[in-house]
Amino acid sequence: MKISLRHILIYFTAWFLTLGSISAQLNTDRITAIGRNALYFDDYVLSIQYFNQVIKLKPYLSEPYLLRAIAKIQLGDYTGAKNDCDAAIERNPFQPGAYYTRGFIYRHTNQLDKAEKDFSEALIFAPENRTYIAMRADVRAERKEYALALDDINHLLNREPNSAALHFEKGTICLRSSDTICALDAFHTATQYDSQNPANWSALGLVQLMLSQDDAALSSLSTSIDYGSKWAGDYMNRGIIYYRRHNYRSALADYDKAVELAPKDAQCYYNRGVLRQELGDYNRALEDFTQAIDISPEQIELYYQRGMVQLQLQQWHQALQDFQTIIQKRPYFLPAYYLAAQAETSLGNGKVAFQLRQQAYELEQKKDSIQSQSLATSMHMATSQPQQRDRKKEFSALAAQNQESNGNENKYDSDTRGAIQKKYIDVVNEPNILLSYYGSTTSTTSLRQTNYSHATVDAYNRSRQLPAALRFTTQEVTLTADMVNQHFAQINRLSHEIDLLEQLTMPHSTTNQQLCTAYIARAIEFALVQDYSSAIDDITRAILLNDKQYFTYFCRANWRYKLLLYKRAMGEAMEGADFEIMMRDYDYVIQHVPDFSFAYYNKANMLCIQQDFKAAIAYYTQAIAVDSDFAEAYFNRGLTHIYINETEKGLADLSKAGELGIYQAYNLISRFQ
Repeated sequence: MKISLRHILIYFTAWFLTLGSISAQLNTDRITAIGRNALYFDDYVLSIQYFNQVIKLKPYLSEPYLLRAIAKIQLGDYTGAKNDCDAAIERNPFQPGAYYTRGFIYRHTNQLDKAEKDFSEALIFAPENRTYIAMRADVRAERKEYALALDDINHLLNREPNSAALHFEKGTICLRSSDTICALDAFHTATQYDSQNPANWSALGLVQLMLSQDDAALSSLSTSIDYGSKWAGDYMNRGIIYYRRHNYRSALADYDKAVELAPKDAQCYYNRGVLRQELGDYNRALEDFTQAIDISPEQIELYYQRGMVQLQLQQWHQALQDFQTIIQKRPYFLPAYYLAAQAETSLGNGKVAFQLRQQAYELEQKKDSIQSQSLATSMHMATSQPQQRDRKKEFSALAAQNQESNGNENKYDSDTRGAIQKKYIDVVNEPNILLSYYGSTTSTTSLRQTNYSHATVDAYNRSRQLPAALRFTTQEVTLTADMVNQHFAQINRLSHEIDLLEQLTMPHSTTNQQLCTAYIARAIEFALVQDYSSAIDDITRAILLNDKQYFTYFCRANWRYKLLLYKRAMGEAMEGADFEIMMRDYDYVIQHVPDFSFAYYNKANMLCIQQDFKAAIAYYTQAIAVDSDFAEAYFNRGLTHIYINETEKGLADLSKAGELGIYQAYNLISRFQ
């Protein structure tokens, strides 16, 4: 049943206004409005950031949790959305929208008992809401509670007896319950109230075909096609009728159209292959069956049909391979043995052929003790729901109307807009966090809520001892040729300065600090031009002069890792001792600056490389304890949980990472949940 996107938006807006959002401060009202607007334009990731702000300002409000849940649903993050619904209900247990939204999540994740309970709960507060009743009917039908589902639909029909959509829904439920007479009547009524909707005629034609009412089915399916049906099933089903009537030309034309409309549907190729096989067009039949197998390799009957065609073409080896595939997957399907024996005989392998026939005979003697197996070899009727509803698309307007009513597809034109969970990413951890003069300014990190700063580094920057401020970053900037030349010039200048300072015969504290600063500055310059060996040497000299500047240990550990990566690229192995030295530096920072979250995080990354996943999780957890908005730590901990088959924990962390701005998390959520 199609749900009006606009009236759902109005319903939710009105509901929340009655809860007192008018009395809220202007800033949270404004932020919420902007977030809802972002939702309207499919900017789901951005909308989450706005709702995050409202939640931080007023964590007692239920509305931002519910709106954030809706955004997460659009991104495929059902775990995070469910948690947000729970939070919304906890703050206001009297809002039907929160129960409906959570019910929708349960429906999508096949938790049907919970879905029905939540839809029923929503109906307590909004007993006449058409959408809630329809969704509960859908769940009840899925649970095979057909009588209860029909009760819901009939309740709506009593209010809207002329609704074609409701009669269509009733027909669908009847069809699922195998009550074809009820389905026939319901779909016929739907065509009366909406005679130009091809879906109504598709459904009616399908039932008529199932009841062998070929004349009526032909008329209905043709009407659907005349009204512009784009459902391949209409052409496939009409093709079956033409095939039964030996009108092979028309049947073939319909199968061609079905393949055009559904090039990834194995059944379309199968039906066309069967027809071509019967017409003696074995080569094209072979192409169709092969295409069908490529799409759906688990369907054994496809191998059977292809094997039969290959026998006709005298392709003995290929036919034998197909029949062997059947024997492997269906060991009690006896015809495969006899056909394989036929192929072996044609290849001159009489002994093997005899053995295959003997196997078949022995299996046949056991037929009383084994379940007989057969394969369907007739044409496939398209029995799936004509023009099935996209439940997720229907839901998308709980907070904002998309442009579906205008016939436009939802579009996005940036990295962070629209259904970004469909943007495939590699399953890799977020990189180490580094200190550099250059911080990332790309969209990859622009939405992240990680606090890329620390008091110790901020204090050092305020002293202005270095030519530029140090920044934490996960993305190193590629230097231009001019920038590289500038850094080499700085290295030369600092080298001269260091030589002069080291020539002083009576070092004192000021001179030591100057020399320490010069070594730190040159170390950073060396690191920027990727001379990590020299950078490590210089930063070590700086540490010997002043072991209280703890960020220097952090830098040295990072540069050791960079050097190891370079060595690995040159074919050298990473040794455990190298990691041990790095870990000591991170531990030193952690010991003296226990709120330095980046040290925990980087150490966890190193533990992941060494496949010590349990320890890595512990350090990611400590990083999160220091900074509860550490997006990268949630992301990497989530992946690590998944590595060790703790998928539920992993999805929860990925959901949090997505919420904090790492939008790539939603692709992983869609793949692992």
